[in-house]
Parts: sequence; C-alpha cells; structure tokens
Amino acid sequence: QVQLVESGGGLVQPGGSLRLSCTASGNIFSINRMGWYREVPGKQRELVADIMRGGRTNYANSVKGRFTISRDNANNTVLLQMNSLKPEDTAIYYCNVNLHTTGAYYRDYWGQGTQVTVSS
Repeated sequence: QVQLVESGGGLVQPGGSLRLSCTASGNIFSINRMGWYREVPGKQRELVADIMRGGRTNYANSVKGRFTISRDNANNTVLLQMNSLKPEDTAIYYCNVNLHTTGAYYRDYWGQGTQVTVSS
C-alpha cells in the first residue's frame, strides 16, 4: 500500500506565499517523477510543476518565476513553494507521484488534494 499525505494549503492574500508538502509512504521501491497538479470546478486538472529524480524541473507558464518545486529523495517528499500568489491560483492542489512498489511496475499515485485560496 502507498499513501500520499499532503499539507500546507490554506487562505492567503494576493501577493502572499504558501508552501505545499507531500510525503509518500508505504512499500516503495523507487520514485521517478513527483509533481503537483491543480483543479478548479469546470476545468480540466492541469500540471503546475514536476520534478524528476535527477532534479530536472518543469513548470506551467502561468507559474514560472513564482513557484519552485523541490524534492527530498531521502524522505520521499516533494515541496511546492508558491510566492506572489494571485487569485487565479485558487484551486485544489493534488500531489502526483510516479513510483513502483516491490515487484510491481511504475504507476501514478495521487494525494487527497489540498485547497489553496487566494483572496483579499
């Protein structure tokens, strides 16, 4: 069994900052890619940022220069530092991890989601 536990969402004013954290636990053999997606009602879930095991990162154009993704491989954790937040960043943020457990193939796992609201 694999679990992804997210934390760090909340309410923040425009221009403020939040940091999201997601830790994977369970019978994990290896983690490949870790990332964050977000979803708003009526729209498709979109990629915010992801990071490969070696550290290569990828960002949505809308968050470049404001968000930073990082990972702690020793603790199976991925972080998303969000600065200069805008109202349009309001969404449910989901952690996504591509990993394999012992004796299995790589597959994607999802966190439960954490609400981020940017409002004055």
